[in-house]
Amino acid sequence: MAGRHRAPDEDAGMDAESQGPGGASGGGVRVAERPQEPSPAPAAHRRPWWPAVRTYLGVAVILVWGLAPFYWMVIVAFRERSHTYDTTPWPTNLTLQNFSDALDTSSGNNFLSAIVNSLIIGGVTTVIALLIGIFTAYALARMEFRGKFLLTGVILGAAMFPPVALVTPLFQLFGDIGWIGQYQALIIPNISFVLPLTIYTLTSFLSDLPWELEEAARVDGATRLQAFRMVLLPLAAPALFTTAILAFIFTWNEYMLASQFSNESTRPVTVAIALFHGPNSFTIPYAAIMAAGTLVTIPLVIMVLIFQRRIVSGLTAGGVKS
Repeated sequence: MAGRHRAPDEDAGMDAESQGPGGASGGGVRVAERPQEPSPAPAAHRRPWWPAVRTYLGVAVILVWGLAPFYWMVIVAFRERSHTYDTTPWPTNLTLQNFSDALDTSSGNNFLSAIVNSLIIGGVTTVIALLIGIFTAYALARMEFRGKFLLTGVILGAAMFPPVALVTPLFQLFGDIGWIGQYQALIIPNISFVLPLTIYTLTSFLSDLPWELEEAARVDGATRLQAFRMVLLPLAAPALFTTAILAFIFTWNEYMLASQFSNESTRPVTVAIALFHGPNSFTIPYAAIMAAGTLVTIPLVIMVLIFQRRIVSGLTAGGVKS
């Protein structure tokens, strides 16, 4: 249209297109701009070193705190009796005489028979606890009935009951029925102590197993007991193994009730070590006691180190829902 006025923006745009390098007129030819060089990439972010150092320091403190008593027990066990009170932190004046003194029965220290008693008490307690615990855990994990959660709470609450409160009533009861000094007086209380842990661990594991496995066995004609025995029980082997080890270790280390309910024929190893006699009534055989403690502890440590993966897998089984 005649008389149409251009806007200032249009004039500025045409002037920019008609200029060449340096602002001179380029006959309407646009000159490409020089590409910019990419900026250098920032340096990789380095993780701070202090959290790692703090973690390793914490692990070292825990290891020293937990293993220092055991280390000193082993050192004294291999040290000559005359150097029992030597404070050198590494092995010196080594001898095996202390182990011979611990196994010697001439002074009344029936250490080998005490080991047999501990094996009997621990083995029977573990087997009975597993038999009761696996069926109880199956009922709590796979069945619905009234009072289920109340029963679970009572079982877990029993684990928090202080054992020292049971010493007097159990001593009175076992004394009235003539059980003092018998194996059953040591086995039955231990069963009640390890059952809550057994039931809790197995219930958590069985609850995590898929229901479809049991339902498939039932569809194929298996009864509930057959499905439990042939399908669920083999799958629960890691949890059973873990529970058995923990129950046995707990029974093996129990001292308080054993010191009250046992006699010389049924005395477990923890009580036998505490009653070690020296060459006379005024001498406490610390070196022989340390040697006996080493003989009792090292097999348990080796067993835990060998089966630590199974123990961890059994404890963590059922902790994460799929």
